[in-house]
Amino acid sequence: MLANIKFNQLKMFGVSISLRYFYLLPFAFYLLPFLSSCSPRPNIQGKGEAFMQGIWNEDSVAYSNKLSNYTQHHFKFTCDSVYLDLVTHSKVNFYEDSCYNKGVWKEYAKGVYAVRGDTLFVGATFTHANYKQKISGCYRIGRYDKNFLIKKKSTDTLVLESMSDQRQIKLSLKEKVTCVQKEL
Repeated sequence: MLANIKFNQLKMFGVSISLRYFYLLPFAFYLLPFLSSCSPRPNIQGKGEAFMQGIWNEDSVAYSNKLSNYTQHHFKFTCDSVYLDLVTHSKVNFYEDSCYNKGVWKEYAKGVYAVRGDTLFVGATFTHANYKQKISGCYRIGRYDKNFLIKKKSTDTLVLESMSDQRQIKLSLKEKVTCVQKEL
């Protein structure tokens, strides 16, 4: 009865509050210290993984002479950024004749990467050769999102296994790169 009187008194003053929302009030006060302790991340590029910093090439693809198509990978890891050059060799024409280029073509992508445990996550966008976003033309456009299992890592070798098709990519270090973080 007392609650109804207070509620009716509030209605007289033009305040209509439903009692069912009062239980959220203690929860809001509980979250207040956590929310006020957040601070924005610095506006600077992440450091990435030290062991990955550099230019890595896939010199050859296992069983390439038996495959109808395969892609050779070239990765450049600098800080938390990744630049990919993908050279595809295909015996089958998936594209219009002007794009087929006698079965060999090159694609580019640029994005960021992260390593969690034994998994490499790459989130990139297909680009032109100058790494500016590609929105039309031959071959793939849009996102390049791939996950790789890190099978082996050493100072000069990195073996990845694609989680989408289980193909192994054996990369060798061609040049070490030092991360110099840039402002975003």
